[in-house]
Amino acid sequence: MDKGLLYTAASCVAVMALVAWISWLKTRGTAETKDGYFLAGRGLGATFIAGSLLLTNLSAEQLIGLNGSAYGANMSSMAWEVTAAVATIAMAFVFLPRYLAGAFTTLPEFLNDRFDPTVRRMSVVLFMLGYGLVTIPSVLYSGSLAVMQFFDVPLMTGLSTVPALWLTVIVIGVTGAAYAVLGGLKAVAVSDTLNGIGLLFIGLLVPVLGIILLGGGNFGDGFTRLVSDHPEKLNAIGGPDDPTPFGTIFTGMIFANLFYWCTNQYVIQRTLGARSLAEGQKGVLASGFFKVLVPFMMMIPGVIAFHLYGPGMGSIDEAYPRLIKDVLPSALTGLFLAVLLGAVFSSFNSLLNSAATLFTLDVYAPMRRTPVDDAHLVRVAKIASVVIALFSFGVAPMLYYAEEGLWQIVRIFTGFYNIPTVVIIIVGLFTARVPALGAKLVIVFHVLAYGLVRFVLADVVTLHFIHLYAILFVIEVGIMLLAGRLRPQAEPYVPPHNEKVDMTPWRFARPTAFTLLSCVVALYLLFSPLGLAGAGGGTLLAVLMAALVVGNLVVWVMAAKGQRAVAPA
Repeated sequence: MDKGLLYTAASCVAVMALVAWISWLKTRGTAETKDGYFLAGRGLGATFIAGSLLLTNLSAEQLIGLNGSAYGANMSSMAWEVTAAVATIAMAFVFLPRYLAGAFTTLPEFLNDRFDPTVRRMSVVLFMLGYGLVTIPSVLYSGSLAVMQFFDVPLMTGLSTVPALWLTVIVIGVTGAAYAVLGGLKAVAVSDTLNGIGLLFIGLLVPVLGIILLGGGNFGDGFTRLVSDHPEKLNAIGGPDDPTPFGTIFTGMIFANLFYWCTNQYVIQRTLGARSLAEGQKGVLASGFFKVLVPFMMMIPGVIAFHLYGPGMGSIDEAYPRLIKDVLPSALTGLFLAVLLGAVFSSFNSLLNSAATLFTLDVYAPMRRTPVDDAHLVRVAKIASVVIALFSFGVAPMLYYAEEGLWQIVRIFTGFYNIPTVVIIIVGLFTARVPALGAKLVIVFHVLAYGLVRFVLADVVTLHFIHLYAILFVIEVGIMLLAGRLRPQAEPYVPPHNEKVDMTPWRFARPTAFTLLSCVVALYLLFSPLGLAGAGGGTLLAVLMAALVVGNLVVWVMAAKGQRAVAPA
């Protein structure tokens, strides 16, 4: 190993050791009880919730996959990230108050309370298969791919590409699993927040350095090239042949984002650990603002790579690692690698913690005929984490053979379990007499229908898979409502009120949500033919942006006046 790589490795280890040490200081003695291990003692504040949501969501999968999509096509895939801000608003106002009121530890626990134990077990199977076969392996694979290209692991080890990939997956996986197995959710949340700060710094620095390189050392010249040479690359209004057609934003993507941000156990688990409703709302909405930064951090670099290297790269997923290698100064390479691994560890250990939570609390504990103490449950969760991790080590390298690119393949296979989950939870929350039979029918129907249409009849049914999400959502809601009409529950469901935290809402949640929605609209105006992706429309763009600013000023002034009006004398 040359001196440069040795320095990078040493500085990376130093940063990771610092994060681990601080996480240990903040969490020692907190992971010995059930609530402590699985929900951080229900004591997470807004900062840790937002930081953990950021790192749990943004991993090497996005760094590699989104930049690869921008390199190969355009900015259309930013829809997955930017429109997620709308789902965070739904989480803050609709879902989170109901979850915290019931003091649920897992979503299957809610489904058991709302329907029956069979629905609980079926939902756990969906989650566990999805995590084990798709989500966890994709996180490990994308992180390993970046590390391999950054360090040229095959050259260092003398191994060919696939064996080197296996080795990298195992090393990253074993290291990342330590956080989840030993520290529980709070260790995950603290380490996520610290790594999140580094991710924001590096994520915003890379496009700046890339533009400077594009301009031959001059930022202004590079920016001019970026917006003028191939403006179509900056277009987020995707056409029918783009990775994410614009119309999908208003159909299946709504439900995909609702699943991810409102009903996906490994994402919302940190919100279930909020110390109050207000802190949970602050953290969730703050994560929405981080999402609107994603196009700048994780797609603009892909466009820059297209300008620098042209369209001839072997795989679109190689664009971001190559750009990093060319633009980052050696003094920051260790920090970047630490941040990259931190992002990988974050998503990986969050998934492990949630999968272990689901297995322990929704499979193992209900099967026991006699109650067991918290220490026993924590011990079982640690064993489950190890088993799940070992399984994912075997699946992750298989993604090397995915021809459609990492980003698309993950989105496609997630479709097996995202829509039935969000259907069952939404109908369960907002109806009182829909029976467990409806939920069971939906799960079986969705797996069979989605698999048949997406894979067996792929040549016949050419509908984009995101539009398919929306069609199946409507059909499955209809199935549940029909079951409620024909076979209603004898007793209406009454939501539990077992609040263990303060349920007072955050007083500025509504104006903050309006500003977040305005940011989403502004981004689509910016990355459209009215903005950077076209030559015309400058005046219209300015007028529309000004209207958004004025609207926000009015909303915030009204909110401030309303707060003064209700303040005690």
